[in-house]
Amino acid sequence: MDEEKNEEVQKHSVHTLVFRSLKRTHDMFVGDNAKPVMLDEKSHKLKMSVKLHTEYNSVLHMPVLKENAREKGSHNAIDSYGHKQYLQNPGEDNEYLITGTHPYPPGPGVALTADTKIQRMPSESAAQSLAVALLPPQSKIEANRTAAGVGDIYRHAGIPERSQPPGLSMAMMETGGNKNSMLMAKKAPTMPKPQWHPPWKLYRVISGHLGWVRCIAVEPGNQWFVTGSADRTIKIWDLASGKLKLSLTGHISTVRGVIVSGRSPYLFSCGEDKQVKCWDLEYNKVIRHYHGHLSAVYGLDLHPTIDVLVTCSRDSTARIWDVRTKASVHTLTGHTNAVATVKCQAAEPQIITGSHDTTIRLWDLVAGKTRVTLTNHKKSVRAVVLHPRQYTFASGSPDNIKQWKFPDGNFIQNLSGHSAIINTLAVNSDGVLVSGADNGTMHLWDWRTGYNFQRIHAAVQPGSLDSESGIFACVFDQSESRLLTAEADKTIKVYREDDAASEETHPVSWKPEIIKRKRF
Repeated sequence: MDEEKNEEVQKHSVHTLVFRSLKRTHDMFVGDNAKPVMLDEKSHKLKMSVKLHTEYNSVLHMPVLKENAREKGSHNAIDSYGHKQYLQNPGEDNEYLITGTHPYPPGPGVALTADTKIQRMPSESAAQSLAVALLPPQSKIEANRTAAGVGDIYRHAGIPERSQPPGLSMAMMETGGNKNSMLMAKKAPTMPKPQWHPPWKLYRVISGHLGWVRCIAVEPGNQWFVTGSADRTIKIWDLASGKLKLSLTGHISTVRGVIVSGRSPYLFSCGEDKQVKCWDLEYNKVIRHYHGHLSAVYGLDLHPTIDVLVTCSRDSTARIWDVRTKASVHTLTGHTNAVATVKCQAAEPQIITGSHDTTIRLWDLVAGKTRVTLTNHKKSVRAVVLHPRQYTFASGSPDNIKQWKFPDGNFIQNLSGHSAIINTLAVNSDGVLVSGADNGTMHLWDWRTGYNFQRIHAAVQPGSLDSESGIFACVFDQSESRLLTAEADKTIKVYREDDAASEETHPVSWKPEIIKRKRF
């Protein structure tokens, strides 16, 4: 058997074996197994007709080159798949038409003939860009002949004219009675012209305190105002004359906050001695103490409609007190550093706090919990002010003054330029926002536009150091015609509007600059 097998193997020469190997290789690698099956002309036309109808129906009115249309000699030519191809203006000699691609064969190795050619129709976006790019020659413009606009294409296809690239708008430009569709960039938003405000000027300096004047408040009747100082005293002054009416002693450290009640004859004060006091102004004596804070109390405010007092402290909390019972209703916890300022309002959120932890919190008074935490500031928030008429507020920090919208604290805009530690903010009904800083500078802003229309740096009183130039608090009186500031040179400065000024003598040095607002 072995001999027979050897004989069978030896029957084939090397040439024959090599030839067989080559043949196998040729069959494996050279054979065009991917070559498509021959197309059936009728089924292919039916398939392409259905595809054109389903995918390109909205632009089937656009095909056919001008030369092809002339060859076919009809304004309503019919393509190889049985679809009408409309010329734009029958009876006119158009310069060009919006068309599809040039004809091409359906696959490799297929000859390009009238029966095998494929012509792809443009998509909506391609038709739009093509229609915009092709503008009629000047001779056609003069002859009142125009190409199809993008709007015409959309209207013909039944598509609303709103799918445009962002930042661009379709503008119909009138040129000699013709409407040419073209793309034009939207005009960049610019700052609106600010309202003109008369400049404010210093007209009175009141002395009497022996230490920094840290806080100030005007009584609801607009007859007098009260100040608290680092000399541990509270002083009451006549608003009209600026003369001292009364001094109250009782705090054993710096007085950091004062406020006069509009609902009762009471004055409330707080200080770095952790004490919160209620003074009866009929007897000029302390009638209530509110105990609970574990560190210096930095600020306080009264609720406008109910007998509730809110205080904020270096112990990172704010406390809500019942004025009559002295009970601590809520302790508002959440801040991680000293709470520097607190404000109350009748609408929700009823309490707003700003803290050295860089956040602002809007609180639910009933639940005693945070509604919203605003984290946009990068540095300590030492001042918050509520607009007297609008449902908005502002916060001051060394990085920026920011405006917000209630009730959710939506960001409105930044007021940039007061590069200092902002200790206090005040705003009046006329839309004048005042920011006072640690370096003694005071900036006045237009609330609506954020335009800084005046900057003031008043000189310190004689005998004080230049380093004692600092504004700790400021407030408008009830008539909003006077602005009072509490300063580090131990004085109270009173400003009023310059009655002699007008928009002609003090024009707004404003340019319609492009707005570059940042979210943070």
